Amino acid sequence: MSNLEDLYREIILDHYRSPRNRGELPTPPAHKVEGFNPLCGDEVTVYLDVQDGVLKDIKMTGHGCSISQSSSSLMSGAVKGKPLEQVQATIDTFKQLMTVHESSLSKDVERDDEVDLRKLGELAALQGVVKFPVRIKCAVLAWNTLRQGLEEIASPL
Repeated sequence: MSNLEDLYREIILDHYRSPRNRGELPTPPAHKVEGFNPLCGDEVTVYLDVQDGVLKDIKMTGHGCSISQSSSSLMSGAVKGKPLEQVQATIDTFKQLMTVHESSLSKDVERDDEVDLRKLGELAALQGVVKFPVRIKCAVLAWNTLRQGLEEIASPL
Protein backbone atom coordinates (compact mmCIF):
# COMPACT_ATOMS: atom_id res chain seq x y z
CA MET A 1 0.00 0.00 0.00
CA SER A 2 2.93 2.38 0.52
CA ASN A 3 3.53 2.55 -3.26
CA LEU A 4 -0.05 3.73 -3.71
CA GLU A 5 0.33 6.24 -0.88
CA ASP A 6 3.54 7.51 -2.51
CA LEU A 7 1.69 7.92 -5.82
CA TYR A 8 -1.12 9.81 -4.09
CA ARG A 9 1.41 12.05 -2.33
CA GLU A 10 3.04 12.81 -5.69
CA ILE A 11 -0.31 13.68 -7.28
CA ILE A 12 -1.12 16.07 -4.43
CA LEU A 13 2.31 17.72 -4.63
CA ASP A 14 2.10 17.99 -8.42
CA HIS A 15 -1.26 19.79 -8.21
CA TYR A 16 0.08 22.04 -5.45
CA ARG A 17 3.22 22.99 -7.38
CA SER A 18 1.47 23.29 -10.76
CA PRO A 19 -2.19 24.05 -10.09
CA ARG A 20 -4.57 23.55 -12.99
CA ASN A 21 -7.12 26.15 -14.08
CA ARG A 22 -5.45 28.96 -12.15
CA GLY A 23 -6.58 32.49 -12.93
CA GLU A 24 -9.71 34.54 -13.36
CA LEU A 25 -12.62 34.67 -15.80
CA PRO A 26 -14.20 38.02 -16.67
CA THR A 27 -17.26 38.79 -14.52
CA PRO A 28 -19.80 38.98 -15.92
CA PRO A 29 -20.50 36.72 -17.75
CA ALA A 30 -18.70 34.36 -15.34
CA HIS A 31 -19.98 34.02 -11.79
CA LYS A 32 -17.52 34.70 -8.94
CA VAL A 33 -17.78 33.10 -5.50
CA GLU A 34 -15.36 33.23 -2.57
CA GLY A 35 -14.62 30.68 0.12
CA PHE A 36 -12.63 31.01 3.33
CA ASN A 37 -11.53 28.56 6.01
CA PRO A 38 -11.02 30.59 9.19
CA LEU A 39 -9.36 27.66 11.00
CA CYS A 40 -6.25 27.73 8.88
CA GLY A 41 -6.58 30.80 6.66
CA ASP A 42 -7.19 29.01 3.35
CA GLU A 43 -8.90 31.22 0.76
CA VAL A 44 -10.28 30.38 -2.66
CA THR A 45 -12.11 32.37 -5.30
CA VAL A 46 -13.91 30.30 -7.93
CA TYR A 47 -14.99 31.69 -11.31
CA LEU A 48 -17.70 29.71 -13.09
CA ASP A 49 -18.80 29.94 -16.71
CA VAL A 50 -22.05 27.97 -16.98
CA GLN A 51 -23.79 27.76 -20.35
CA ASP A 52 -26.72 25.59 -21.38
CA GLY A 53 -26.46 23.38 -18.28
CA VAL A 54 -22.72 22.76 -18.71
CA LEU A 55 -19.80 24.05 -16.65
CA LYS A 56 -17.92 25.32 -19.70
CA ASP A 57 -15.01 26.78 -17.77
CA ILE A 58 -13.72 27.14 -14.23
CA LYS A 59 -10.80 29.18 -12.91
CA MET A 60 -9.56 29.74 -9.39
CA THR A 61 -7.34 32.01 -7.38
CA GLY A 62 -6.42 31.90 -3.73
CA HIS A 63 -3.86 30.66 -1.29
CA GLY A 64 -3.56 28.13 1.47
CA CYS A 65 -2.11 24.80 2.46
CA SER A 66 -1.12 22.09 0.01
CA ILE A 67 -4.31 20.12 0.71
CA SER A 68 -6.70 22.99 -0.06
CA GLN A 69 -4.80 24.12 -3.14
CA SER A 70 -4.32 20.59 -4.50
CA SER A 71 -7.95 19.76 -3.88
CA SER A 72 -9.11 22.86 -5.77
CA SER A 73 -6.83 22.02 -8.70
CA LEU A 74 -7.99 18.39 -8.78
CA MET A 75 -11.61 19.53 -8.51
CA SER A 76 -11.34 21.93 -11.43
CA GLY A 77 -10.02 19.19 -13.68
CA ALA A 78 -12.75 16.80 -12.60
CA VAL A 79 -15.68 19.16 -13.30
CA LYS A 80 -14.59 21.41 -16.17
CA GLY A 81 -16.65 20.88 -19.30
CA LYS A 82 -19.13 18.58 -17.56
CA PRO A 83 -22.94 18.84 -17.42
CA LEU A 84 -24.12 20.37 -14.14
CA GLU A 85 -25.84 17.12 -13.15
CA GLN A 86 -22.51 15.31 -13.41
CA VAL A 87 -20.73 18.13 -11.56
CA GLN A 88 -23.21 17.80 -8.67
CA ALA A 89 -22.72 14.02 -8.62
CA THR A 90 -18.94 14.47 -8.49
CA ILE A 91 -19.29 16.93 -5.61
CA ASP A 92 -21.52 14.46 -3.76
CA THR A 93 -19.10 11.57 -4.34
CA PHE A 94 -16.10 13.59 -3.17
CA LYS A 95 -17.92 14.85 -0.08
CA GLN A 96 -18.87 11.24 0.71
CA LEU A 97 -15.18 10.31 0.49
CA MET A 98 -14.39 13.10 2.96
CA THR A 99 -17.07 12.03 5.45
CA VAL A 100 -15.55 10.52 8.54
CA HIS A 101 -17.43 7.81 10.37
CA GLU A 102 -16.03 6.66 13.68
CA SER A 103 -16.12 3.05 12.47
CA SER A 104 -14.22 3.92 9.29
CA LEU A 105 -11.18 4.98 11.27
CA SER A 106 -10.67 1.37 12.31
CA LYS A 107 -8.99 -0.78 9.65
CA ASP A 108 -10.95 -3.80 10.87
CA VAL A 109 -14.35 -2.32 10.00
CA GLU A 110 -15.61 -1.91 6.45
CA ARG A 111 -17.75 1.09 5.59
CA ASP A 112 -21.26 0.42 4.33
CA ASP A 113 -21.13 3.47 2.09
CA GLU A 114 -17.70 2.79 0.57
CA VAL A 115 -16.84 5.18 -2.27
CA ASP A 116 -15.81 3.63 -5.58
CA LEU A 117 -12.36 5.20 -5.92
CA ARG A 118 -12.20 4.29 -9.61
CA LYS A 119 -15.00 6.80 -10.25
CA LEU A 120 -12.90 9.53 -8.70
CA GLY A 121 -9.73 9.07 -10.74
CA GLU A 122 -6.98 11.36 -9.44
CA LEU A 123 -9.35 12.72 -6.78
CA ALA A 124 -8.78 9.46 -4.92
CA ALA A 125 -5.35 10.85 -4.01
CA LEU A 126 -7.10 12.90 -1.34
CA GLN A 127 -8.62 9.89 0.45
CA GLY A 128 -5.84 9.93 3.05
CA VAL A 129 -7.08 13.30 4.33
CA VAL A 130 -9.82 11.56 6.34
CA LYS A 131 -7.11 10.19 8.64
CA PHE A 132 -6.59 13.79 9.75
CA PRO A 133 -10.08 15.17 10.50
CA VAL A 134 -8.81 18.72 11.06
CA ARG A 135 -7.62 18.77 7.40
CA ILE A 136 -10.97 17.73 5.91
CA LYS A 137 -12.13 21.36 5.90
CA CYS A 138 -9.05 22.19 3.83
CA ALA A 139 -9.89 19.51 1.27
CA VAL A 140 -13.57 20.46 0.91
CA LEU A 141 -13.20 24.27 0.85
CA ALA A 142 -13.13 24.59 -2.95
CA TRP A 143 -15.89 21.98 -3.29
CA ASN A 144 -18.19 23.85 -0.91
CA THR A 145 -17.41 27.09 -2.74
CA LEU A 146 -18.19 25.46 -6.09
CA ARG A 147 -21.52 24.15 -4.76
CA GLN A 148 -22.36 27.61 -3.36
CA GLY A 149 -21.60 29.19 -6.74
CA LEU A 150 -23.78 26.70 -8.59
CA GLU A 151 -26.63 27.34 -6.13
CA GLU A 152 -26.27 31.10 -6.65
CA ILE A 153 -26.38 30.66 -10.42
CA ALA A 154 -29.45 28.41 -10.18
CA SER A 155 -31.38 30.89 -8.04
CA PRO A 156 -30.14 34.44 -8.63
CA LEU A 157 -31.43 37.14 -6.29
